[in-house]
Amino acid sequence: MKPDDIYFEMQGAIAVVRLNRPAKRNALGDAMVLALRNLFETLPPEAKAAVLYGAGNHFCAGLDLGELTERDAGQGLQHSRMWHSALDRLQFGTVPVVAALHGAVVGGGLELASACHIRVADDTTFYALPEGSRGIFVGGGGSVRIPKLIGVARMTDMMLTGRVYSAVEGGRIGLAQYLVAEGAAFDKAFELAKRIAQNAPLTNYAIMHALPRIAEQSADHGLFTEALMSSIAQSAPEAKARVKAFLAGKAAKVKKN
Repeated sequence: MKPDDIYFEMQGAIAVVRLNRPAKRNALGDAMVLALRNLFETLPPEAKAAVLYGAGNHFCAGLDLGELTERDAGQGLQHSRMWHSALDRLQFGTVPVVAALHGAVVGGGLELASACHIRVADDTTFYALPEGSRGIFVGGGGSVRIPKLIGVARMTDMMLTGRVYSAVEGGRIGLAQYLVAEGAAFDKAFELAKRIAQNAPLTNYAIMHALPRIAEQSADHGLFTEALMSSIAQSAPEAKARVKAFLAGKAAKVKKN
């Protein structure tokens, strides 16, 4: 990886991370994946949210097939698990991550986007999982994360037939929560990240870490986990101060956009 293949800077409380290989459509090599893992493991304490986006005309066109080497089964297993570890650092890290999507969100790029907590797509975005035609299988956690967004049947269709979803179609089935005009994804993602950064950190952490686990639990276990997280979150001094401010009429009320 070149030193500037991943660009990082802090903009206030927002960690801004850019995939910076536009000539390769930001295709992910192992060094880039490891760099993402290390970056999200070591975010500075002042970071309260993050924005992930891609340089050039595409978010990420997936795995850099130029790095694809012949591996035996054991090596392939370890390689996939390395990707799992890296993308877990996004999904289960210290701050919520908002992905700004445009152009290709394909293969490993879709796996990466699915590890983020919120996805903002512009009109140029398109989604695909071409692994079936490549003779490979998803290995970056996509078989777990993507069906939770769109369902097993839709992912099966994408992989078997090479189906490509447009930005509008992708938003309709759940691949992105926001759809904006061409070129506006980063600004919208940054706006959302700033809003997220104003939340109580412990509440953000509970949302990131508890919600997906509760979804995997039985109803009884999920309700117990919810009760634990609720009691922990509301016991924080910041939470108590925010509730007092609301009761005193000093906090903004929910309004229709």
